[in-house]
Amino acid sequence: MESGKQKLKRPSTLQVYQREVKKSLKMKVFQTICRQLQSSKRFFVEAAPCVVFSTSSYLRGRKKRVNPYEQVDQEKYSDLVRSVLSFRDHARTPQTLFEEDALLYGPVSKSKAPKQEEEAGVPQNWFPLFNPEKSIKPNPARDPPVPLKIPLQRNSIPSVTRVLQQTMTSEQTFYLEKWRQRMILELGEDGFAEYTSNMFLQGKQFHGALESILSPQGNLKERDESLLESGYVQSVQHVLKDISGVRALESAVKHETLQYVGLLDCVADYQGKLCVIDWKTSEKPKPFIRNTFDNPLQVVAYVGALNHDTNYSFQVQCGLIVVAYKNGSPAHPHFMDAELCSQYWAKWLLRLEEYTKKEKSQNIQKLD
Repeated sequence: MESGKQKLKRPSTLQVYQREVKKSLKMKVFQTICRQLQSSKRFFVEAAPCVVFSTSSYLRGRKKRVNPYEQVDQEKYSDLVRSVLSFRDHARTPQTLFEEDALLYGPVSKSKAPKQEEEAGVPQNWFPLFNPEKSIKPNPARDPPVPLKIPLQRNSIPSVTRVLQQTMTSEQTFYLEKWRQRMILELGEDGFAEYTSNMFLQGKQFHGALESILSPQGNLKERDESLLESGYVQSVQHVLKDISGVRALESAVKHETLQYVGLLDCVADYQGKLCVIDWKTSEKPKPFIRNTFDNPLQVVAYVGALNHDTNYSFQVQCGLIVVAYKNGSPAHPHFMDAELCSQYWAKWLLRLEEYTKKEKSQNIQKLD
């Protein structure tokens, strides 16, 4: 006979299983805490092979085991135990996770983030980029009738390329080495050596072709005329249309005061502005000047040296980096006005100072 009271339904096997799993998971968390406490010098708990807590009626008949956790100083670790056992009572948030980590491992020791390498400061020995004793306007009486081509004298004075290579940032060095290792993995040691040799040869031929195009003598040999059809030359055709008044080609510059030398590619008017022009080749697109890495520093180093080199009666205030592509796609010209050149000039002076310090340090070590 059914009574008015509602019958209590017996829990299903699945419900019992889920309940036991949850309790087991909670116990594993607690055991982890105890193991960490056990490793402490001030605390010792004998590990138990297995401990199970249950309120299920199916487990009441089992023999009760001794609970080793009764030996724990409950008052001392009450906050820790409460934090672990109450994880189902509230939502887990980043704040609660940090609080639990602080209980387990102590407070986090915070340190200041390292300063960015760009925040290097200002050069200790400032030197102007532009020469007030030289005129910007062309002087037909003093300007050379043909483009200058001063040979580079090999001596102990460092080149612009060497300074930049020896003062690369750790990030630049890391990515350069990563690229080199990846290429060796793909091509092998011999294949990579052949690849770099071919790239150097292609760059040299590209510069030679441009020198012949821009030179009034037009001294390109018949056997080299095929270079004019190369992808790199085709890539810069739209840039060449804006170039005129060539004043120097593959010509050396030397900064007497700052003591460095370089070999610039070209000095000419680009869209009416006199520039130091640097031709670059690339297999990947470089649509922005930041993609050219240290090339702007190289250009302003040439600009500063030229402006203070007595072999040149004129001075330059602008720079141009032209990135040509092997597949013939239009090159990317990156124009640098006087303001932008001044910004990169400060960075170049810092790199030059860093190089000088490294050289002095190495010389002292050699003497020791």
